[in-house]
Amino acid sequence: MADIHPYTISVPDSSIEDLKARLALAKFPDELDGAGWDYGAPLADVKRFTAYWRDQYDWRRAEKKFNELPNFITDIQCDGFEPLKIHFIHQKSSVKDALPLLFVHGWPGSFIEASKIYDKLAEPGRAGPAFHFVALSLPNYGFSEGPKKKGFALAQYAETGHKLMLKLGYDEYVTQGGDWGYYITRAISLRFPEHCKATHVNMDNGTAPSWLKQPLLAAEHAVTPYTTFEKEGMKRMKWFMEHGSGYRTLQSTKPQTLGYALADSPVALLAWIYEKLHDWTDNYPWTEEEVCTWISIYWFSTAGPAASVRIYYESTHEWDNPQTRVTRDRIQQWIGKVKLGLTHSPKELRVLPSVWTRTQGNTVFERTHDTGGHFLAWEKPEHLLADLRTMFGKDGGAHGVIKGKSGY
Repeated sequence: MADIHPYTISVPDSSIEDLKARLALAKFPDELDGAGWDYGAPLADVKRFTAYWRDQYDWRRAEKKFNELPNFITDIQCDGFEPLKIHFIHQKSSVKDALPLLFVHGWPGSFIEASKIYDKLAEPGRAGPAFHFVALSLPNYGFSEGPKKKGFALAQYAETGHKLMLKLGYDEYVTQGGDWGYYITRAISLRFPEHCKATHVNMDNGTAPSWLKQPLLAAEHAVTPYTTFEKEGMKRMKWFMEHGSGYRTLQSTKPQTLGYALADSPVALLAWIYEKLHDWTDNYPWTEEEVCTWISIYWFSTAGPAASVRIYYESTHEWDNPQTRVTRDRIQQWIGKVKLGLTHSPKELRVLPSVWTRTQGNTVFERTHDTGGHFLAWEKPEHLLADLRTMFGKDGGAHGVIKGKSGY
């Protein structure tokens, strides 16, 4: 289409120089003896990453690599909001009947999470189909613009992804998401079930089954003991709620106040996000290069790093628009028209019993892994690749979900 254009990431030299100057002037807090990770990101780690970011990191090298991706940009307008320029990756498959797949990241992720899987999913595996792969930078993230009006919540993020797929010519498609990508892809399932035919998620949600609403699941729940994985998972969730979820309260209530630190201090941004990269993964061996690239995408983002946390506020408040029914609570409940696939990882933030997660919809695929955490596409891309190929493969529960699109 005429208004879909190839996109080249090109951060001005002045922005890189400004970053280096700010890093050179960084002022660090003190730290208690033996604090470790108990109080947050350790001083030694933050100093080490800061020094690497200032003295050794080369954004131009990362930028060159990003520009090898099939980057595009186009205008998407949600009802009641101004048009936004949306950056996305679009890797078309050589397979004629490939399945259109929309991959949706969350916070503090970005389109970078798609970089380990986009080309592999575009071609068929030994036992699985091929996909036309689409991954957008969400509004307020990466190299997409952000809205200037209040109320851009889950309904609008879902509308953005849906309208992008339609604009690319995919009237029917499937989705994959974790973190906010979970909520957004589920919102797509709720709002556009005639177009979204199946979704795979890698974050647990759901509630204990009700005898009134889900009698068969409730009966299974009553007679089936929790597995060791599920028991350990609930301990993990308890730890997160008690010791790791303070960021969520702040970002859901006063994102503007936090935004001053994120926009002015690259060290504040680094510490704020690096804590999550550490705590939310399964002993993933983060390198200085990976962390600095991950954080640089936020620092150099089109809307600025402060904009990225507004989704927490917007999605936990009611707005005066007809889509307020698209709430987090509603999204975690039964959505029956769209087939659902579930992947469980031990170091996810919310690890629930299988029977709880199956209260969310018509579950046609489920797999539990013994390793992995929150950023599945980055930490364990082989898990996500295998799960998608199985779910949509010839013997999978979502095979043939789009008429005439087998992926083979």
